[in-house]
Amino acid sequence: MEAPPPTQQDDSAVLTALATAVERIAGNDGDHATAIPELSLHRRSIATEPMHCIYGFGLGITVGGRKRAALGEEIFEYGAGQSLLITADLPVVAHVTHASAAQPFLGLMLKLDPRAVVQVATEMALPPPTREPHNHRALSLGALDPTLLGTVTRLVELLAEPPLVPQLAPLLQKEIVVRLLAGRHGPQLQRLVTVGSPSQQVAQSLAWLRMNFTKPVLADELAASAHMSPSTFRQHFRAVTGMSPMQYLKQLRLQEARQLMLNQNIDAGTAGVRVGYESASQFSREYARLFGAPPLRDIRRMREATAVA
Repeated sequence: MEAPPPTQQDDSAVLTALATAVERIAGNDGDHATAIPELSLHRRSIATEPMHCIYGFGLGITVGGRKRAALGEEIFEYGAGQSLLITADLPVVAHVTHASAAQPFLGLMLKLDPRAVVQVATEMALPPPTREPHNHRALSLGALDPTLLGTVTRLVELLAEPPLVPQLAPLLQKEIVVRLLAGRHGPQLQRLVTVGSPSQQVAQSLAWLRMNFTKPVLADELAASAHMSPSTFRQHFRAVTGMSPMQYLKQLRLQEARQLMLNQNIDAGTAGVRVGYESASQFSREYARLFGAPPLRDIRRMREATAVA
């Protein structure tokens, strides 16, 4: 006899259990690393300002409150029980939009290992991903079913039993990957791991850019390394990232320069050179266009905001 389909009450109960598990560890505002290196927990009691950051390959879940992420001109808004699956390093602008002391924003981020995803996908008898130009974006939004949320809850609850973490955490992480591949996020993950697919070739180019963004880069050379014509490569690159290869490269460079100035207290000219800019005026102009203010003013503003917080 088949079990009845999950009800809204089931969804609510599972989400409440996950919220309780997250709040038990993330009792104060901030970003909380855990004994499971791939898992971090997050809490905010007030809405936050938009922040430029890099989302890496992983699964982000909102447990309470609401959040917004902008990828290029595309906006993703998500609340309790919804998730973002990110399958490539993407420069986004993200912030918490709904949070209070009584009802804080609660979330978690689980980093995924592409090699583990490939291995699990190989072991599973999955139908081949569609070749239709459906949605190849490396960021997808969706609600998680109660079964997958239950597995995530068990992973977070496992943190209360430190001696068992080394043995059980890898098993639960593999189960999460299996359920992702078998669920609504499956086609996106499959395209990533299908050898020779455009999504995989673009993902390889993204990984190369992430490691080599300070070097001179030509879009035609990237296309050649992906075994595509320049026009085809640009088309697939935009389908995955929401931006052109040069726009992506520019955001990587400017975000890294911002972190260098903020964390290492170096001047704008030096930061620009370190991330690959030859022209200080071009660096300052493009920096102001992305962050809304020239480098010195932007860094001063960020430090003042941090001091107030």
